[in-house]
Amino acid sequence: MPEISRFLGIKIFMYFNEHNPPHFHVEYNEYKASIDIKTFGVMEGKLPSKVLGLVVEWAEDHQEELLSNWNHIAKTGEYLKIKPLV
Repeated sequence: MPEISRFLGIKIFMYFNEHNPPHFHVEYNEYKASIDIKTFGVMEGKLPSKVLGLVVEWAEDHQEELLSNWNHIAKTGEYLKIKPLV
């Protein structure tokens, strides 16, 4: 599972050969969630509200990169790192 970004103790991952809709996975301490790239909604799991807010802020800033990574991983198995939230 490629780690595509990390900031403030939050880890962002994408899996190879994943199911639609395009999404990414978040881990923060004992919390885990899957986030839809297009709507930024939580598909599965749970995050503290403050962490979810930071993740959504980051995802909004990098939505095009996330979608590009989703497509690139599916086609080639390769991924690109995405800048953390600053």
